[in-house]
Amino acid sequence: QVQLVESGGGLVQAGSSLRLSCAASGHTFNTYPMGWFRQAPGKEREFVAAISLDDGKADYADSVKGRFTISRDNAKNTIFLQMNSLKPEDTAVYYCGARNLVAVHNVYVRVDEYDYWGQGTQVTVSS
Repeated sequence: QVQLVESGGGLVQAGSSLRLSCAASGHTFNTYPMGWFRQAPGKEREFVAAISLDDGKADYADSVKGRFTISRDNAKNTIFLQMNSLKPEDTAVYYCGARNLVAVHNVYVRVDEYDYWGQGTQVTVSS
């Protein structure tokens, strides 16, 4: 079994910053955290950011480009999401996704490309 544990969410004011972390543990051989998604109440889970295993490529949703930065520490099998200039519309539960059999140069931006999900961390941005 693979466990993904997200942390770093919270309640902040608009314009603030937060840094999310996602650590993978358990039977993680050939399983890597690769991206962040979010889900607001009444909405489907949507892509936020993804990063390649070799840390050479990243992709972002248009709504977060220029404000969010994804990074990874492969030694700790952990990915991060630095969120700056937060807006009320960023309010959601943020999920980390991991997958097996990763191509080192690829980024994965669809929900159905992921095999494992964390429990989510709540991010609430007040206006």
